Amino acid sequence: MEAAAQNLTYGETESDFSVVDKVRVIEALGRILPPGSLMYDTEDLRPYECDGLAAYRALPLVVALPGTEEQVVAVLRICHVLGVPVVARGAGTGLSGGALPHTRGVLLSLARFNRILHLDPRARIAVVQPGVRNLAISEAAAPHGLYYAPDPSSQIACTIGGNVAENAGGVHCLKYGLTVHNLLRVRGVTIEGEIIELGSHGPDCAGYDLLALLTGSEGMLAVVTEVSVKLVPRPQFAQCVLAAFDDVVRAGDAVARIIAAGIIPAGLEMMDQPAAAAVEEFVHAGYPLEAKAILLCEADGTPEEVAEDVARMCRVLEDSGATELRVSRDEAERLRFWAGRKAAFPAAGRISPDYYCMDGTIPRKRVGEMLAAIEQMEERYGLRCMNVFHAGDGNLHPLILFDANQADEFERAEAFGAEILELSVALGGTITGEHGVGLEKINQMCVQFSPAELRQFFRVKAAFDPPGLLNPGKAIPTLNRCAEYGRMRVSRDHVPYPDIPRF
Repeated sequence: MEAAAQNLTYGETESDFSVVDKVRVIEALGRILPPGSLMYDTEDLRPYECDGLAAYRALPLVVALPGTEEQVVAVLRICHVLGVPVVARGAGTGLSGGALPHTRGVLLSLARFNRILHLDPRARIAVVQPGVRNLAISEAAAPHGLYYAPDPSSQIACTIGGNVAENAGGVHCLKYGLTVHNLLRVRGVTIEGEIIELGSHGPDCAGYDLLALLTGSEGMLAVVTEVSVKLVPRPQFAQCVLAAFDDVVRAGDAVARIIAAGIIPAGLEMMDQPAAAAVEEFVHAGYPLEAKAILLCEADGTPEEVAEDVARMCRVLEDSGATELRVSRDEAERLRFWAGRKAAFPAAGRISPDYYCMDGTIPRKRVGEMLAAIEQMEERYGLRCMNVFHAGDGNLHPLILFDANQADEFERAEAFGAEILELSVALGGTITGEHGVGLEKINQMCVQFSPAELRQFFRVKAAFDPPGLLNPGKAIPTLNRCAEYGRMRVSRDHVPYPDIPRF
């Protein structure tokens, strides 16, 4: 999205952060970081100018690459004294602009924190540094018959620290939960350089659940330096049902019926016809391309449990109007079914110069309504949209296709995405499921939350970060920004799309 990229100075006004003396910052950080751990030339800063949402770009003042927790503490203490903003960054795979640098701040890369510190197969715990890749945890646990359950599509590259920051999920989060459900303890550093530990390796810990508060806080409360995660046994057996539908609304309704029947699949994903066609050309998964929508429903456990769940799912899917059912005959076919779903993003990149991935969440029973509404939006905005959903928990990932080299197409894509998010709120959902708010959805926070709620969010941030130096300008909009956006809710009952009933 090079042509659409915006070089941004965002968030607080110039008066909120004094003009930073770059030389002073470099000298101060250079005294506590080893050689090769500080970058400040423009060509060295360029790789850090954006995260996976390349539409928004900014160069940081400097990039710091500490290798130890002591160095992180020292960097944060210096930034606190100098009043310099800090943005922590993992692998940069985020999709909401959450790791976008601050133009007058330090980009704190945790790429060197890439070690698995301890793996205890008996306690089923792994203690890892934040720069460890999501998939690397499962690879290390595999010899013990264990794995780490959250599996975002970017798991081959995304880091566990970023997963904590965004509360990442994945295709199997319906049964096994999001990041927050698979954490035991997180160690981090506040802007003042204080080391904190939240959570416990035991079954519970005293006091407020600050571990859950930190998870999904998008780097605004503390910089994570160590994470303890739960490991779970690999299922003995897994089988996937591919269900084809000739109508997207019926497919959406089938999702709600499966859950209503008391079935909790290991994975329950949905793709519409454009998405299925794109991934089929890319990975040749064997999808029925005449179908208007495809559901992937997986069961895992013992062979007996899987056989029972698959039979029940097939009955519900048939009753819901499925035109075709395929049950994976072996592990290779099961993986092939999933390969298509996991390749949705790169497949979109093959058929369109650019795409804009949204991330809202709605009640499962309203998936059909959302899909029908998106079809109407395609006509209104003159842009195509591929739809891939974590259907089991109502997490939407519409992929809006556009060409940034064409006049106003990115602006139309942004408006298209904003309408999807605001409709998500109107349908009783939320503006994000796992990508976070970052900079991308900050205006839609004005739609979902009232002024009183936003003030409370700022109070929570101030309790951890009194000067507001950690990732400023992200996730929580100021009331002035909401007033400028013109969509601030004035009460719990005032929502966009007032004619749509809320449940």
